[in-house]
Amino acid sequence: MEKIRIFLTDDNDEIRVTDDNDEIRAALHKYLEAQEDMIISGEAANGVEALQRLPECPSDVIILDLIMPQMDGFGVLEQVQRIPPEQRPRVIALTALGREDFIARALRLGVNYYMVKPVEMSQLMDRVRDSARQMEGVCEEPPELPPPPSPNVDDRMSNIFLSLGIPAHIKGYQFLREGVRLVIEQPDRINRITKELYPSIARRYATSPSKVERAIRHAIEVAWSRGRVESLNRAFGCRVAIPEDKPTNGEFIALIADKLGMEKQHSA
Repeated sequence: MEKIRIFLTDDNDEIRVTDDNDEIRAALHKYLEAQEDMIISGEAANGVEALQRLPECPSDVIILDLIMPQMDGFGVLEQVQRIPPEQRPRVIALTALGREDFIARALRLGVNYYMVKPVEMSQLMDRVRDSARQMEGVCEEPPELPPPPSPNVDDRMSNIFLSLGIPAHIKGYQFLREGVRLVIEQPDRINRITKELYPSIARRYATSPSKVERAIRHAIEVAWSRGRVESLNRAFGCRVAIPEDKPTNGEFIALIADKLGMEKQHSA
């Protein structure tokens, strides 16, 4: 019996190395290696590497992390859809993100199963086998997907944060997103960041303003420590800061909110 060939993508960068992710990654490898009908055909730590290695690693199923540096899982999905149907691997999204907009976008791009960590490994193995069975007998071209819509504010914000290396699983990511949204809605909130903005975010996430402030500061420091500032410069078309000069929380939120707010007005 031929073994199911599985291609793994996972951001192994230091920013993702937490106890939970280490345990999930180790358990996944252990389970896959223990399955008599499965074999790991290849691995990649980011989207660009995945697309480079996939042609060299024929695979039946891709277990895809949506949050990766350089190119995220959505970018990989878009390219996988270009593979002829009879050769196209099935895709299981395994991610820490359970947001409805992420799920809808992933399904629109052809994901067969969307699973939110942590998962039962036995259930994941069942999904792998189901996906492999779907590969058998594929001969018809599926209906052509409609062109993707223009990125909205949320998508643009996600792309900017991901390109900067701010991981979606840390609290500061969600707090930053909420802060930017609130400032886009009412720009003068940035002038009341301590008295109004932080408390507003804290109320939504049932935490304290001081924890919001610290989490946002940590997220910004993560971006600067990873040297991804040039990504922000490219996104905005100008030099916004130098790596040694980390912006304040307010400066960072205001910068992104101002840019996205202008884009929103121009597209209206």
